[in-house]
Amino acid sequence: MTHQGAALQSYNNELVKCIEDLCTKRDELHKQILNEEEEKQKIQNDLRILSERLAKVNESLAKKIAARNDYDKTIADTEAAYMKIIESSQTLLNVLQRESSVLKDKGVPAFSNLPI
Repeated sequence: MTHQGAALQSYNNELVKCIEDLCTKRDELHKQILNEEEEKQKIQNDLRILSERLAKVNESLAKKIAARNDYDKTIADTEAAYMKIIESSQTLLNVLQRESSVLKDKGVPAFSNLPI
């Protein structure tokens, strides 16, 4: 029976060592879990901060794009109005030159010296 007792003691010692090894591995794994949970919290916080910044940038960008579009419209409207003024000025000049020529041909003295 001594041989059986020694074998039982050997098995018991091995079993205790295996359990201690498992506990050590579990503790190491637990530390890794805690570290990763902490990292996860930091990443989630960073993500929240970045999401808020992104929302602010998008809002600012939308306002600036709308303002730029307003500038584009104002510039286009102003250029169109300016072109109408130029066309009207050209038409007015043509009418004035034609009328001056007619008056000069009729011998109106004040228009006789004007260049055409």
